[in-house]
Amino acid sequence: MIEQRPFGSTGLTVSRIGLGAGQVGERDVTEPQAERLLRGALDLGVTLVDTALSYGASEERIGRHLHDRRGDFVLSSKGGSGVEGHEDWSAGAVRASVEQTLRRTRSERVDVFFLHSCSLEVLERGEAQDALDAEVEAGRVVVAGYSGDNEALAYAASSSRFGALECSVNVADRWNLHHVVGQDPALGVIAKRPVANAPWRFDERPTGHYAELYWERLQQLRLDPGPLGWTALALRFTAHAPGVHSSIVGTAHLDHLRENVEAASAGPLPPEVVAHLDEAWDRVGADWPSST
Repeated sequence: MIEQRPFGSTGLTVSRIGLGAGQVGERDVTEPQAERLLRGALDLGVTLVDTALSYGASEERIGRHLHDRRGDFVLSSKGGSGVEGHEDWSAGAVRASVEQTLRRTRSERVDVFFLHSCSLEVLERGEAQDALDAEVEAGRVVVAGYSGDNEALAYAASSSRFGALECSVNVADRWNLHHVVGQDPALGVIAKRPVANAPWRFDERPTGHYAELYWERLQQLRLDPGPLGWTALALRFTAHAPGVHSSIVGTAHLDHLRENVEAASAGPLPPEVVAHLDEAWDRVGADWPSST
C-alpha cells in the first residue's frame, strides 16, 4: 500500500500520491470509466482526491461513485470564482462555491477547500479569506487553503490565513519549492503537475499545447532520465521533495495511476541523480518563475 503521511499540522492524513480528478470530469470519460478510476484509486491506497468546481462533472462523479466511501479519503476542492450570480472572490462566491461542492460530492464537509488561483491583489483585500474562515467555523470546511504559484503563493504562505497550499512542483518548475514549500512545516502541501505535463512525449516543440513551456525548459536543462525513465524520475523527484506531503496525478486511466503509485513508492531518487538535477537547475533555471 502507498505511504500515508500527516498533512502538515491539519490533523488530516494523505497518501504520498493523490488523484487529481480533473480528467474524471471530462466529457469523453464514460461513467463506468470514472467509477472504475475513482473506486480503484481508493483500493490502491490513494487517500487524497483533488477536484474543483471548474472540472466539468468531476465533483458530481465523486459524489455518485464515492459517497459510500466518503470516510476513506480526504476530499479537496477549489473555487471562489465563476459562480453565477456572484462577483469573483466575493464572500458570496466563496460561500456558494463551498455549497456547490458539498451538494455535488454528497458530503457534509470538504476536508480542504482552496481559493483557486486568485491574485495577490485579491489576497491582500482579505474578503475571500474571511469568507473561507466562516465556512471553517460553520464546520462545512475543515482546512482553508490557497492554490496558486509564485508571489501570491508566498503571500498566502506567510499570511497565517491558510492551513494548506497547492502549487506546481516538478523537475522543470522549482520556484515554489525553493521559495515557499517547507518553510512552514505546519502547512499541508499538495504538489500539482508532478510530471510537468509529460513534455517528453513530443519530439518537436508542441506549439500551443499546455506542455510547451515545460518542453522548452527541458531542452535548456538537458536532463538525462537514465534507466529510470522520465515518468519515474519526475514522480520520485516531486513526491519526495522536502515539504511536499502529496503529489496529485491527473489521469482517467486506473492502470496509469497504478504505475504512478508504484513509481513513487520506490522511494527518493538516488543522491547522484538529485545532484544531476540540481546542477542543471542552478545552471539555467534558478530565475525561472513557476508556471501558472
